[in-house]
Amino acid sequence: MSLRTLLGASILLRITLLLYGLYQDYTSPLKYTDIDYYVFTDASRYLLTNSNNASTLTPYSRETYRYTPLLAWLLLPTALNPQFLFFSFGKIIFAAADVLAGWLIYVVLTNRGMDSQRAGWFAGIWLVNPMVATISTRGSSEGLLGVLVVGIVWAVLRRRVLLAGVLVGLATHFKIYPVIYAPTVVWWLESEGSGGSEGESGKGWFEKAIGFVNRERVIFGTWALGTFVGLNVWMYKLYASPFLQHTYLHHLSRVDHRHNFSPYNTLLHLTSSPMGHSSTPFGSIPFLPQLLLSGLVIPLAFAKHDLPVTMFAQTFAFVSFNKVCTSQYFMWYIVLLPFYLPGSVLLRRPWLGGVALVLWAVSQAVWLEQGYELEFLGKATFVPGLWVASLLFFAVNVWLLGIIVGDIRRRGDLA
Repeated sequence: MSLRTLLGASILLRITLLLYGLYQDYTSPLKYTDIDYYVFTDASRYLLTNSNNASTLTPYSRETYRYTPLLAWLLLPTALNPQFLFFSFGKIIFAAADVLAGWLIYVVLTNRGMDSQRAGWFAGIWLVNPMVATISTRGSSEGLLGVLVVGIVWAVLRRRVLLAGVLVGLATHFKIYPVIYAPTVVWWLESEGSGGSEGESGKGWFEKAIGFVNRERVIFGTWALGTFVGLNVWMYKLYASPFLQHTYLHHLSRVDHRHNFSPYNTLLHLTSSPMGHSSTPFGSIPFLPQLLLSGLVIPLAFAKHDLPVTMFAQTFAFVSFNKVCTSQYFMWYIVLLPFYLPGSVLLRRPWLGGVALVLWAVSQAVWLEQGYELEFLGKATFVPGLWVASLLFFAVNVWLLGIIVGDIRRRGDLA
């Protein structure tokens, strides 16, 4: 399909879902709009109230607002008139970011030598994906991260390292997880003519360390760190400790267990109670294997083989090993899936791809059935039902990660 047709279909899909969402919100007690969107828009309303009445309200006056104030600023038009299209302004922004991310996916694929028709099919995995379109039109901000992450891929591959650094700093300010891409980009930015690992083999460790520092790595690191620190200092001056607590520190100790596919689900539920919180040490321990795998091992092993595919593997590992794993987090790696699939074993062996898709979907369905009985029917399905379902989904994801890593290794050997 042509790019124009693809973009038109993706826009039409999102407009249809936006209009349907307005209808469902108006006629049904079960709202289409995600609860998080009400959190975003309430934070924006507090900002507007503060500016008009000189009050002390901040975005963090809205309970459960755990995001950068930039998001509340971006959605300020929703506070001007909470009716109809003004209220949907943020959804339109998120849906537009989805479409822009899909267009960038197409651009990256064609820049890497793929013909336009084939690139259109792979970009369609994101652009006309009902799950992606539904999540953004319900009011989830994941589309903003999607376009920033694909922008990082495009900028690095085009050797626009200053822009790449700014995008990494901005994305990490919005949500901390894109920090895992920094070591990948740094490792990938080899000096032209350096000879790579072969040219380094005859040098001592000191010469290798000096040779590691090149102009592109310095520019990227300076702008990534400068953007991240600059935005955080700015927000801290405006909102002080509530900004640090709710935007960053909260995630180290969060015990969210609802809608959580993670195998840590049951332990988080026990920890969330007052007695459990005092008697069950947990905290940030789950971050150790997660960050070691996604932020160090995978980048060092594979970044020089294939940058965007390595970023996909990192993100898949990060989400799979995260102590909180909801359906929205799948968006983080789905946006990078079109870079992995071309030439992957999942397409070269359709039976394997079919088995992988079925297992991924069925393991989710098993969990969702247990979660439905718990949250809607009030049945105590924690053990063994929900816990076993979480372990099953985790096992499927670990198996898939092994396939992905094997693919990257094979591509590196062929190169």
